[in-house]
Amino acid sequence: MRENTYGIVGTAHIGLPTNDLAKTIEFYQGLGFEVIMETVNEKAKEKVAFIRIKNYCIESFENGQAAMKDGAYQHVALDVENIEETYSRICANNYEVITDGIEELPFWENGVKFFMIKGPNQERIEFCQKL
Repeated sequence: MRENTYGIVGTAHIGLPTNDLAKTIEFYQGLGFEVIMETVNEKAKEKVAFIRIKNYCIESFENGQAAMKDGAYQHVALDVENIEETYSRICANNYEVITDGIEELPFWENGVKFFMIKGPNQERIEFCQKL
């Protein structure tokens, strides 16, 4: 088994863009999901909802640019223990960081710090730490 050198402790959420957040929430609630947070990302000017069932969480954000076709998920977010250490290791190993370094949003009780890298298939991988 490989050593966990990046401090990853699990999956935080899957990012799903939408053109109609209310419709998305209604759909997933019909499947048994619950809304655990609704907010606005002021920086991106997007309505955001985190919807969860058991240990699976979706972050849906209304951006008016959703592809509306197969492959619509935008990113996977991984929980990490220490965002600064993870960021340093990612940079030291020359991964392509696609955010402005470590960013912060006022989500959750005390906020969240995160950054994203690009994967080999052009996928976005977010590393995040709830504060």
